Amino acid sequence: MTHPKRPTLPEKLTILGSTGSIGTNTVDVINQLGGRDRFEVMALTGAGNIALLAEQARALGAKLAVTSEDDNYDALKDALAGTDIKVASGRSGLQEAADMDADWVMAAIAGTPGLEPTLAAARRGANIALANKECLVSAGDVFIRTVSQGGGKIIPVDSEHSAIFQCLEPANKANVERIVLTASGGPFRAHSREEMAGVTADTARAHPNWSMGLKVSIGSASMFNKALEMIEAKYLFDLCPDQIEVIIHPQSIIHSMVAYTDGSVIAQLGCPDMRTAIAYALTYPARGEIDVERLDFTRLARLDFEAPDEIRFPALRLARTALERGGAQGAVLSAADETAFHAFVAGKIGFLDMADIVETVMDRMNNGHAAETVEDVLAVDAQARAYANDAISKRQTAA
Repeated sequence: MTHPKRPTLPEKLTILGSTGSIGTNTVDVINQLGGRDRFEVMALTGAGNIALLAEQARALGAKLAVTSEDDNYDALKDALAGTDIKVASGRSGLQEAADMDADWVMAAIAGTPGLEPTLAAARRGANIALANKECLVSAGDVFIRTVSQGGGKIIPVDSEHSAIFQCLEPANKANVERIVLTASGGPFRAHSREEMAGVTADTARAHPNWSMGLKVSIGSASMFNKALEMIEAKYLFDLCPDQIEVIIHPQSIIHSMVAYTDGSVIAQLGCPDMRTAIAYALTYPARGEIDVERLDFTRLARLDFEAPDEIRFPALRLARTALERGGAQGAVLSAADETAFHAFVAGKIGFLDMADIVETVMDRMNNGHAAETVEDVLAVDAQARAYANDAISKRQTAA
């Protein structure tokens, strides 16, 4: 992966998804790194949290504020009355935000809705600080091709991929033996399948180490989050499936590692705080100074590692299946996972049912066809969601 040059300060920045977990931490990092003296914020986008979106836009002096929900346009307009901040909404508003002349775009809109605006920003050559998983999991070939054609770069924001990016020596890319993605194991690391069958969304969202949004927290508990990261890694670092390893590391101190053919293993360590990876993306190739907890080696009693149990956590097996099958299986897995997640949170299915539904949909859509365009990706996504909802309905009827 080539390294982008930093533009002259103040840098122009857009945050797609500024009111979510990644977005709010990005705003905090911006303020710590110098705020408006260092960054010219072109656009901020959010959804229903209008008060927070307006507060962020005022504080950062954004040129444009966008709510993805058209019904919230008037509320956002009123909240920003008396300012010079332009207001927009819906799909066209997100497109306008992506088209703003920002050097860097933080892609933090969760799920498939983040795909189109992030692709639009990449198409015009913006550098992408990537936190949206679907850009690579669902549309890997399309997204990588679009970034390459636009001339921009990708800096990963997920802590695991940021760690690999920091450990990967460009001159020795051909000598990478494997990468090792670490996983905390989530709140159910030591649970039996019988114990996991009865867990609720409230217990599943309680991550032992990280403070994250609901989708990522439950994805960590089921390890579907790690499954998606396996697919992301394939595209980010141009790897073969057998070069991608997952290991359980409960302390979340080592964020990931790169193993080389000479037996060397380079790891990136730090206290679990997503602001570190965000700051790295926003200041790369330099490093900024931010107020996060420092790692104290004298207080580390131990660092534990164990192999993941793919019987209790079948998401990892499904990710390998998707990687081996190729085609649009990543998009199928992602869409089915998100649909099953919503059903679990709504109490329609159990915790273990999520993996069963994803596997059912993957097998049903295993036709080997690739998604060549964003329209193809969205079509596959819609079909997978329909099949997942069908599987959910059948499961409810049977129960």
